[in-house]
Amino acid sequence: MNFDLTDEQRLLIATVRRFIHTHLAPLEDQVERDGVLAAKTARDIFEKSRALGLYATNIPIEFGGGGLNAFDTMLLEEQYGRTSDILIRRAFGNVYEVLLRCTPSQAERWLLPAVRGERTCSIAITEPGAGSDAAGIKTRAIRDGDGWRLSGHKHYISDGLFSDFFVVSAVTDPEAGSRGISLFLVDKDSAGFSVGRDQAMMGLRGTSHIEMFFDDIRLGPENLLGEEGRGMRQVLETLGRVRLGQVGARAVGKASKVLDLMVEHARTREQFGQPIGDFQLVQQMLADSAIEINAARLLLWQAAAEIDRTGDGRELISMVKVHAAETLGRVVDRAVQVFGGAGFSKEHPIERYYRDARIYRIFDGTSEIHRAVLGGALMKKGAGLYDPYL
Repeated sequence: MNFDLTDEQRLLIATVRRFIHTHLAPLEDQVERDGVLAAKTARDIFEKSRALGLYATNIPIEFGGGGLNAFDTMLLEEQYGRTSDILIRRAFGNVYEVLLRCTPSQAERWLLPAVRGERTCSIAITEPGAGSDAAGIKTRAIRDGDGWRLSGHKHYISDGLFSDFFVVSAVTDPEAGSRGISLFLVDKDSAGFSVGRDQAMMGLRGTSHIEMFFDDIRLGPENLLGEEGRGMRQVLETLGRVRLGQVGARAVGKASKVLDLMVEHARTREQFGQPIGDFQLVQQMLADSAIEINAARLLLWQAAAEIDRTGDGRELISMVKVHAAETLGRVVDRAVQVFGGAGFSKEHPIERYYRDARIYRIFDGTSEIHRAVLGGALMKKGAGLYDPYL
């Protein structure tokens, strides 16, 4: 694998970093303070991003997106990690690739407006009794003529207040287990749809995480996304790349941002008549952070290259998810220690990064779930997962 970045890739990275520094970073304190982003501000950063070609870059060109491959997408996703989650969503709007399974008529209604930034989608899979066990959902879609009747309850749906339609998982064949789950496109204004609580979180200020209820919603055949009974497979095939970017790559980017702040603080903060960066124990925390970030980034690049080469990288994605998320947790924990009382104060962003980092080990599959995936794969495939010389 050749990881020498091209001039075009470096220009793309520089453009996104400059955009974040100029347009998004000044809004971070406001989002943290108010917990919301004004509609006019959201529209403004969307328009600026779209003008630079930075909106929906992960979607193929034929649908109006940027057409980036997995590797280039991860380069951008790493940069996204350097700012607040809500600002990423409004400015860059990575459209969920599961929508590429839309038929032409569905694309006109859901996919293409999402790529243009006219509509926004959230994925609705998690339920009170089914988090990591996505196949354990209770939401049901019962056949009704040529369509279905949808009933059930979802929660922790990210950005649910802002989104106007959802990809919803539901059981269509209770006897078939994970092969009896299908995906549906559901508009927020559907009769029988209601929004419950916005479930407050420890971090990720500004992004809603809502409950939603489906009370006998009538869905037509046009609402079925992909094939009936293949919803779990479709999720696994398309959300792996989302997991790699929105968790793995962003964790690397956020850890890099935190290390930038740590190094600067270690250079300028003096104790006992000298910069704290002169003390070996502080240097060790900085060095360990740099080592782990670089290792996580190389693993991320390896996984992205594998996706581009073969279309699959499930085990590598799990490796990245675990390693990058846990690296972020360790780096930001060290940052609190290096900053001392300032790192524990809400007057400094380190406290925000510390809270935001904790969810990375949980969402899109806990570290424990991904370790189980890797353990099972190792029992079947053996050294092929870690020995490139075979």
